[in-house]
Amino acid sequence: MTPTHRSADHGEAPLTHRLDSFIAGLPKAELHVHHVGSASPRIVSELAARHPDSKVPTDPEALVDYFTFTDFAHFIEVYLSVVDLIRTPEDVRLLTYEVARDLARQQVRYAELTITPFSSTRRGIDERAFMDAIEDARKAAEAEFGTALRWCFDIPGEAGLEAAEVTTRLATDDRLRPEGLVSFGLGGPEIGVPRPQFKPYFDRAIAAGLRSVPHAGETTGPQTVWDALTHLRAERIGHGTSSAQDEKLLAHLAEHRIALEVCPTSNIATRAVRTLDEHPLKQFTEAGVLVTVNSDDPPMFGTDLNTEYAVAARLLGLDERGVADLAKNAVEASFLDEPAKAGLRAEIDAYTSGRLAG
Repeated sequence: MTPTHRSADHGEAPLTHRLDSFIAGLPKAELHVHHVGSASPRIVSELAARHPDSKVPTDPEALVDYFTFTDFAHFIEVYLSVVDLIRTPEDVRLLTYEVARDLARQQVRYAELTITPFSSTRRGIDERAFMDAIEDARKAAEAEFGTALRWCFDIPGEAGLEAAEVTTRLATDDRLRPEGLVSFGLGGPEIGVPRPQFKPYFDRAIAAGLRSVPHAGETTGPQTVWDALTHLRAERIGHGTSSAQDEKLLAHLAEHRIALEVCPTSNIATRAVRTLDEHPLKQFTEAGVLVTVNSDDPPMFGTDLNTEYAVAARLLGLDERGVADLAKNAVEASFLDEPAKAGLRAEIDAYTSGRLAG
């Protein structure tokens, strides 16, 4: 649905406080958040202390400067240095469980977490042990926090076709494929990494029952989004920021209900968009595109999902019901089954009605 409820002018400070409070308690789903990129400063510091040969700071305060990016290439460089801290199954389990804890604190009931197994297994973590670690953390998190995690295995595009082959094998081999895996993606740099070359791997993943959710149009033009749709059979698009440059593409996305996983603060931090006021989120909604709000790599960008909802509410001029509609967009675009979608939508509606009646 397209959020249509606009905020009334009751004085900005009281309104902002009221909306922030509403967002904090709102049940949510998150569809674009990265496993390693969700490591909080506390967890990154702990991992860096475990592996002192790393250049990643062990002081959480120093990480603020470390996570200040000059451009997308610099972001990838820093991101990979944090990836290098994940060296053992115990590291994997710790990270996954703590990510779930942070999501639960924000009332996230369901999250599709993007995981890049190639980056860990090529560093020497046993494949079976990696799968066991994420699954053990997933089950513990759901039992203890009530947050359901599902996995998107993504190809790190910068690592080329070797990474595509390994990721596809891990995602489709019944002896290794984890129970929580629902989708198949493609991340990393877009420049110099054309989408069509990954078609055979996405074909295999889709044939194995996985859903297609590649990144596209984040740092390149709308043709990358068309390529993801045409060659990779994308059902959702990660970012898709440059889609705003192509009216025909916007119309196609709207007509076919292909959701964009929008991550506003991320786009500013990586210089994909210059300022929040220039972000195309409003263009997307005015074109009837299904948009979901997400945090991408939240600690690295100094944000979280609640903050991204507040940013989206400001950019779109939404009140509480409009924000609730955004939350229901994520439910609609998720890969939950229909009964689970209905249950989460009902929870969002009940929360909204209760808050507005109070």
